[in-house]
Amino acid sequence: MVLNGAPRSGKSSIVKVIQETFEGPWLNLGVDVFGQHVIPRRYWPGMGLRPGGERPDLEAVIPAFYRAFYDSAAAHSRQGLNVVADVGHHDGYSTPLKILPDAARRLSGLPALLVGIRCPVEVIMARRDAGQPGRDGQYAVSGPGGEIPEPVLRWHQHVHEPGVYDLEIDTSTVSPQAAALMIRNRMDGPPPQAFRKLAASA
Repeated sequence: MVLNGAPRSGKSSIVKVIQETFEGPWLNLGVDVFGQHVIPRRYWPGMGLRPGGERPDLEAVIPAFYRAFYDSAAAHSRQGLNVVADVGHHDGYSTPLKILPDAARRLSGLPALLVGIRCPVEVIMARRDAGQPGRDGQYAVSGPGGEIPEPVLRWHQHVHEPGVYDLEIDTSTVSPQAAALMIRNRMDGPPPQAFRKLAASA
Protein backbone atom coordinates (compact mmCIF):
# COMPACT_ATOMS: atom_id res chain seq x y z
CA MET A 1 0.00 0.00 0.00
CA VAL A 2 1.31 3.44 -0.95
CA LEU A 3 0.05 6.71 0.56
CA ASN A 4 0.91 9.69 -1.63
CA GLY A 5 0.61 13.28 -0.51
CA ALA A 6 2.39 16.49 0.35
CA PRO A 7 4.45 16.89 3.52
CA ARG A 8 2.24 17.50 6.57
CA SER A 9 -0.84 16.15 4.82
CA GLY A 10 -1.23 13.47 7.50
CA LYS A 11 0.35 10.41 5.90
CA SER A 12 2.57 9.45 8.83
CA SER A 13 -0.32 9.64 11.29
CA ILE A 14 -2.35 7.25 9.14
CA VAL A 15 0.61 4.87 8.84
CA LYS A 16 0.89 4.81 12.63
CA VAL A 17 -2.77 3.83 12.99
CA ILE A 18 -2.39 1.14 10.32
CA GLN A 19 0.59 -0.35 12.14
CA GLU A 20 -1.20 -0.26 15.49
CA THR A 21 -4.61 -1.56 14.44
CA PHE A 22 -4.50 -3.60 11.22
CA GLU A 23 -4.27 -7.37 11.53
CA GLY A 24 -0.82 -8.86 11.03
CA PRO A 25 2.48 -6.98 11.02
CA TRP A 26 2.54 -3.92 8.78
CA LEU A 27 6.02 -2.72 7.85
CA ASN A 28 6.58 1.00 7.36
CA LEU A 29 8.91 1.38 4.38
CA GLY A 30 8.11 5.01 3.74
CA VAL A 31 10.31 7.77 2.36
CA ASP A 32 11.05 9.13 5.84
CA VAL A 33 12.42 5.74 6.90
CA PHE A 34 14.70 5.59 3.87
CA GLY A 35 15.62 9.25 4.19
CA GLN A 36 16.57 9.11 7.86
CA HIS A 37 18.12 5.66 8.12
CA VAL A 38 19.19 4.44 4.67
CA ILE A 39 20.24 7.34 2.42
CA PRO A 40 23.56 9.01 3.37
CA ARG A 41 23.21 12.50 4.79
CA ARG A 42 25.13 14.09 1.90
CA TYR A 43 22.29 13.00 -0.41
CA TRP A 44 19.51 14.43 1.74
CA PRO A 45 16.67 15.11 1.18
CA GLY A 46 16.99 12.18 -1.21
CA MET A 47 13.57 10.94 -2.34
CA GLY A 48 12.04 13.80 -0.35
CA LEU A 49 13.46 16.34 -2.78
CA ARG A 50 10.70 18.87 -3.28
CA PRO A 51 9.38 20.13 -6.63
CA GLY A 52 11.07 23.02 -8.34
CA GLY A 53 14.34 21.67 -9.73
CA GLU A 54 16.25 23.10 -6.77
CA ARG A 55 18.94 20.38 -6.64
CA PRO A 56 19.78 19.14 -10.14
CA ASP A 57 23.01 17.79 -8.67
CA LEU A 58 20.94 15.22 -6.74
CA GLU A 59 18.46 14.37 -9.46
CA ALA A 60 20.70 11.85 -11.24
CA VAL A 61 20.56 9.48 -8.26
CA ILE A 62 16.89 9.99 -7.31
CA PRO A 63 15.52 7.41 -9.82
CA ALA A 64 17.91 4.75 -8.47
CA PHE A 65 16.80 5.51 -4.92
CA TYR A 66 13.17 5.06 -5.96
CA ARG A 67 13.90 1.88 -7.92
CA ALA A 68 15.58 0.34 -4.88
CA PHE A 69 12.79 1.63 -2.64
CA TYR A 70 10.01 0.03 -4.70
CA ASP A 71 11.98 -3.15 -5.37
CA SER A 72 12.40 -3.49 -1.61
CA ALA A 73 8.69 -2.94 -0.96
CA ALA A 74 7.84 -5.51 -3.64
CA ALA A 75 10.30 -8.04 -2.19
CA HIS A 76 8.77 -7.70 1.28
CA SER A 77 5.28 -8.11 -0.16
CA ARG A 78 6.26 -11.20 -2.11
CA GLN A 79 7.40 -12.74 1.17
CA GLY A 80 3.84 -12.39 2.46
CA LEU A 81 4.52 -9.29 4.55
CA ASN A 82 2.20 -6.29 4.68
CA VAL A 83 3.85 -3.07 3.54
CA VAL A 84 2.72 0.53 3.90
CA ALA A 85 4.83 3.28 2.35
CA ASP A 86 4.15 7.01 2.58
CA VAL A 87 5.66 9.08 -0.21
CA GLY A 88 5.41 12.45 -1.91
CA HIS A 89 5.55 11.67 -5.62
CA HIS A 90 5.99 14.45 -8.13
CA ASP A 91 7.72 15.04 -11.44
CA GLY A 92 8.56 18.67 -10.84
CA TYR A 93 12.31 18.16 -11.21
CA SER A 94 14.53 20.21 -13.51
CA THR A 95 13.77 17.50 -16.09
CA PRO A 96 10.96 14.92 -15.72
CA LEU A 97 12.14 11.65 -14.18
CA LYS A 98 8.91 9.64 -14.68
CA ILE A 99 9.41 7.78 -11.42
CA LEU A 100 5.78 6.90 -10.69
CA PRO A 101 5.16 4.85 -13.89
CA ASP A 102 8.41 2.98 -13.26
CA ALA A 103 7.31 2.29 -9.68
CA ALA A 104 4.02 0.94 -11.00
CA ARG A 105 5.84 -1.55 -13.20
CA ARG A 106 7.94 -2.70 -10.24
CA LEU A 107 4.77 -3.48 -8.27
CA SER A 108 3.26 -5.49 -11.13
CA GLY A 109 1.38 -8.55 -9.96
CA LEU A 110 1.03 -7.32 -6.39
CA PRO A 111 -2.23 -6.12 -4.79
CA ALA A 112 -0.76 -2.66 -4.23
CA LEU A 113 -3.27 0.02 -3.28
CA LEU A 114 -2.46 3.63 -4.20
CA VAL A 115 -4.10 6.13 -1.86
CA GLY A 116 -4.11 9.88 -2.48
CA ILE A 117 -3.80 11.80 0.79
CA ARG A 118 -5.20 15.22 0.04
CA CYS A 119 -5.33 18.23 2.32
CA PRO A 120 -6.07 21.92 1.59
CA VAL A 121 -2.93 24.01 1.56
CA GLU A 122 -4.37 26.28 4.27
CA VAL A 123 -4.65 23.32 6.64
CA ILE A 124 -1.15 22.17 5.75
CA MET A 125 0.16 25.65 6.56
CA ALA A 126 -1.63 25.63 9.92
CA ARG A 127 0.08 22.32 10.72
CA ARG A 128 3.46 23.64 9.56
CA ASP A 129 3.08 26.81 11.60
CA ALA A 130 2.21 24.79 14.71
CA GLY A 131 4.81 22.07 14.19
CA GLN A 132 8.46 21.44 14.91
CA PRO A 133 11.40 21.73 12.52
CA GLY A 134 11.82 18.88 10.07
CA ARG A 135 14.79 16.54 9.91
CA ASP A 136 16.74 18.41 7.21
CA GLY A 137 16.36 22.00 8.30
CA GLN A 138 12.87 23.18 9.04
CA TYR A 139 9.42 23.08 7.65
CA ALA A 140 8.67 26.24 5.72
CA VAL A 141 6.17 28.32 7.69
CA SER A 142 3.91 31.24 6.82
CA GLY A 143 5.41 34.61 6.04
CA PRO A 144 4.87 37.62 8.30
CA GLY A 145 1.70 38.53 6.42
CA GLY A 146 0.44 34.95 6.27
CA GLU A 147 2.02 34.31 2.87
CA ILE A 148 2.29 30.68 1.79
CA PRO A 149 5.91 29.85 0.86
CA GLU A 150 6.55 29.02 -2.78
CA PRO A 151 7.91 25.51 -2.02
CA VAL A 152 4.65 24.62 -0.26
CA LEU A 153 2.64 25.85 -3.22
CA ARG A 154 4.80 23.76 -5.56
CA TRP A 155 4.09 20.64 -3.49
CA HIS A 156 0.39 21.43 -3.64
CA GLN A 157 0.58 21.85 -7.41
CA HIS A 158 2.63 18.77 -8.30
CA VAL A 159 2.13 16.01 -5.75
CA HIS A 160 -1.20 14.75 -7.09
CA GLU A 161 -0.29 14.67 -10.77
CA PRO A 162 -1.66 12.68 -12.57
CA GLY A 163 -4.11 11.95 -9.74
CA VAL A 164 -4.77 8.26 -10.53
CA TYR A 165 -5.77 6.57 -7.25
CA ASP A 166 -7.68 3.64 -5.84
CA LEU A 167 -8.89 5.84 -2.98
CA GLU A 168 -8.62 9.52 -2.08
CA ILE A 169 -8.88 10.89 1.45
CA ASP A 170 -9.12 14.51 2.59
CA THR A 171 -7.38 14.59 5.97
CA SER A 172 -8.85 17.98 6.81
CA THR A 173 -12.24 16.30 7.25
CA VAL A 174 -11.37 12.93 8.85
CA SER A 175 -9.14 11.74 11.67
CA PRO A 176 -6.22 9.35 11.08
CA GLN A 177 -8.36 6.60 12.61
CA ALA A 178 -11.23 7.29 10.22
CA ALA A 179 -8.81 7.48 7.29
CA ALA A 180 -7.34 4.10 8.22
CA LEU A 181 -10.85 2.63 8.38
CA MET A 182 -11.57 3.97 4.89
CA ILE A 183 -8.42 2.26 3.67
CA ARG A 184 -9.36 -0.97 5.43
CA ASN A 185 -12.77 -0.92 3.76
CA ARG A 186 -11.20 -0.26 0.36
CA MET A 187 -8.88 -3.22 0.84
CA ASP A 188 -11.97 -5.41 1.12
CA GLY A 189 -13.32 -4.04 -2.18
CA PRO A 190 -12.43 -4.68 -5.83
CA PRO A 191 -8.80 -5.34 -6.80
CA PRO A 192 -6.74 -2.14 -6.99
CA GLN A 193 -6.28 -0.67 -10.45
CA ALA A 194 -4.31 2.57 -10.05
CA PHE A 195 -0.80 1.16 -10.41
CA ARG A 196 -1.91 -1.01 -13.30
CA LYS A 197 -3.26 2.06 -15.11
CA LEU A 198 -0.11 4.04 -14.42
CA ALA A 199 2.10 1.24 -15.75
CA ALA A 200 -0.03 0.92 -18.89
CA SER A 201 0.07 4.65 -19.57
CA ALA A 202 3.86 4.92 -19.42
